[in-house]
Parts: sequence; C-alpha cells; structure tokens
Amino acid sequence: MSDLFDIPLTTIDGAEAKLSDWAGHVLLIVNTASECGFTDQYDALQGLFDDLAPRGFFVLGFPCNQFGGQEPGSEEEIKAFCSKEFGVTFPLFSKIDVNGADEHPLFTELKKATDPNGEAGDVKWNFEKFVVGPKGDVLGRFRSKVEPDDEQVRDLIEDNLPI
Repeated sequence: MSDLFDIPLTTIDGAEAKLSDWAGHVLLIVNTASECGFTDQYDALQGLFDDLAPRGFFVLGFPCNQFGGQEPGSEEEIKAFCSKEFGVTFPLFSKIDVNGADEHPLFTELKKATDPNGEAGDVKWNFEKFVVGPKGDVLGRFRSKVEPDDEQVRDLIEDNLPI
C-alpha cells in the first residue's frame, strides 16, 4: 500500500481519519471552495459519486481558502452550504492549505503527480482533481477547468474501479 494511505486527515466534523479508510477504492480528491467560479462542479462531483460509488468509487473534498479567499466559512458553514446547495453526500474534510509552508501533507504528495501536459507542482486554483487508485497510487491529475465528469477523468476512474 501507498504512503498516501498513512497520512492523517480530519473530517469536516472533526473526526480523525486516514486515506487508508478508503483503501481498495478509486478516489477523486479535490480542493474545493464555496465562492468560486468552479463551485458548480459540486454537481458533477456528486453525480459521479452517486453513479460510481457502488463500483468502489469515492469523491473526497478538501475545502481550501488559499485562492481568492473563496472558502471563508467555518467547517459547519461549508458542510451546510454543500448539503443545501448541491446535495453533497461524499466525504468532506476540514479546511486545509494545499500550497505553501502550511500545506497539508496529502497535497505535498499529490502535487508530485503531473497533469496531462506533464506539469507537476503547486495547485493552481480551486477544484483541481487527483485520481488515486485502489492501492494509493496517483493515477492522474486534472486542473480546475477540466470538469469532474469529463470523458478523460471518467474513463480513468472507470478503468481502475475494483468492481
């Protein structure tokens, strides 16, 4: 199993977790924001989750306020917004930094992956997406403008589902 699975996480409700809690599943890990031009991607994220969860898929949302201050709310406010506005039922986590001195260790590892243009490094904006395989390997990285249900994202997910 991957070292990614050993990284401690905190859910949006304050519970301790590890990525290993989702071992054996394909994961789409996304840094999210409630006041972003890409916020409507929550619809597609939830749609993918609804459609593919029975086959071993999870979306994991990580709110981040580093880009334009577009996630200013508390965890309670973020959770309520996501539920009310987009019907989000996939796991959400506590607000984190994805870049810089205080970046979360999960994103330190995820950012080593390259996007389809071969570029690794810092997350550039909200709603960047990382596909992680059942054994914890990063299978793909997609920038914010790529919709969660884009054919290349969905194909990569479906090609690696355990069921």
